[in-house]
Amino acid sequence: MSTGSGLDGQVMVGQESTWGTGVTPDHAYEFNDESLKSDLTYLEPTGLRAGQKYKRASRVSISRESVAGDVTLEHATKGMGLLWKHALASSAVPTQIAATAAYEQIHTPGDFRGLGLTVQVGRPEPSSGTVRPFTYKGCKIGSWELSVSDNAIPTLKVTFDGREEDTVTALAAASYPSGSHVFSFANASLTLGGTVTTTAGKTSVAGATAIATVVTEVSVQGQAPMAGERFGIGNSGKKSEQLENDTPTVTGSMSAEFNKAELYDVYRNNDTTALVLKLEGADIESGNLETLEIILPATKFKAAAPNVGGPDIVQMSTDFEAYDDETNPVIQVRIVSADTTL
Repeated sequence: MSTGSGLDGQVMVGQESTWGTGVTPDHAYEFNDESLKSDLTYLEPTGLRAGQKYKRASRVSISRESVAGDVTLEHATKGMGLLWKHALASSAVPTQIAATAAYEQIHTPGDFRGLGLTVQVGRPEPSSGTVRPFTYKGCKIGSWELSVSDNAIPTLKVTFDGREEDTVTALAAASYPSGSHVFSFANASLTLGGTVTTTAGKTSVAGATAIATVVTEVSVQGQAPMAGERFGIGNSGKKSEQLENDTPTVTGSMSAEFNKAELYDVYRNNDTTALVLKLEGADIESGNLETLEIILPATKFKAAAPNVGGPDIVQMSTDFEAYDDETNPVIQVRIVSADTTL
């Protein structure tokens, strides 16, 4: 039954074979909100004309089109691999774990060239109850943020930059992964330190220590700056493919109770430490749990500020950044799920 409200909204994504050439979206996501929109550049008349003081409509034209916006969703235990592939430009392929129903994905940073997504948003029209399709082609994920907060479901926000919007493509039928759940703060663990190794393309950390400080929130963000203004003659006001044009970064923050030795001294001493954020869910089979794990092998704490704000427990906000240790990938995102494909 149609409601004509956001209850009928949908977001779907499909991987493009050729960047900028739209495909029928085939991945449906349960989402919290979205802000995708077309951004048109208007050329306004400036010439002086005797007897005319207002700008004339006949001389207004559209010279450029671009697409930008976010989608925020609760991080599910299935169907997320495609987003992580395009967030990091990874070449991950799900690999079966032994002879079980569990599959592992290893996402590490790669080459964004040629990667593109078609993103479709179904927006319900209140007056008619019709879900109107808005389809965005040539989209790349330029930034992302994973947030894990106390008493909340972890969320992933992805920020898209795209080539063009159309409202003619038919609304794709949304089909969601069966047996998909979401992680929660209760599933989270955070460790620091240990010895990092990468073998056969997979990074692991041995001897890490579970953080003792009471941490109420952790977020990790990735930024891949790209040239999104590649307009030129012959492109009819549409941009060419976005290409990386500055140093990518992986940063994050922690909200925690004040702990001098565990957090503040690491900041003051310019120490480099491994940081592992892990979310675990149900057993898929044979002890292989639904997993989302982020490994940052070489992290530096860039800010740590404990302040007494009154009689309550002293809190401290800690900012960190991941660096290249010249041996291991700057970031690895490992997913264990029942997904056999991305």
